[in-house]
Amino acid sequence: MTGEGQAGKGSSDRRPLASRNTRWAQMLARRMTALSVTPNQISQASMLMAALAGASFWFSGIAGGIGMRVVLLILAALFCQLRLLCNLLDGMVAVEGGKGEADGPFWNEFPDRIADILIFAGIGYGIATPGLGWAAAAFAVLTAYVRELGRATGNPSDFGGPMAKQHRMAVATGAALLSIIEALWSGGGWVLTIALWIVAIGSAVTVLRRAGNLIRHLKAKG
Repeated sequence: MTGEGQAGKGSSDRRPLASRNTRWAQMLARRMTALSVTPNQISQASMLMAALAGASFWFSGIAGGIGMRVVLLILAALFCQLRLLCNLLDGMVAVEGGKGEADGPFWNEFPDRIADILIFAGIGYGIATPGLGWAAAAFAVLTAYVRELGRATGNPSDFGGPMAKQHRMAVATGAALLSIIEALWSGGGWVLTIALWIVAIGSAVTVLRRAGNLIRHLKAKG
């Protein structure tokens, strides 16, 4: 599942998502639009989902038994996907549902940065390598910084990868599920360690690619 927060911008500047056009997403967005729930509240809920995901990852590393660790890893995967569901629905309710708010641009971006930090730091603490978790979180935040810097200078938003938000959450979710097998087999934390390296390196490459694209755009204008 992929997602994109509510946009205080034109639809042409939104992250292209196939899931936005699915019948289930449109039905769910219509239901949310009909309720008194605002796009900002959905964006804020994404931070709660990320906090629960990060906590689940963290406690899975210190859980007393294999059964509890498996449960926590399942919850971590679920909350990562619920974070993305919130990201999908807030944009659809704001734009397609016509409930966008004046402070929507803030809630479009701020919760996503907090969510990345909570999830990847949580993974890092769970596998007793907090430095790696914070590195992955920092590079994840930088990918968005370069994208928004481009937009602030009058250039189109660059949602390119290889480690955009949906890719980061796919890695985190997949690693959580694979870690269940690892927990039953050896009880180690290699899967999550490798996942953090993938996110950190992939996000660094994404930052460099987006930065290079932005510099080319700026030079072309100059």
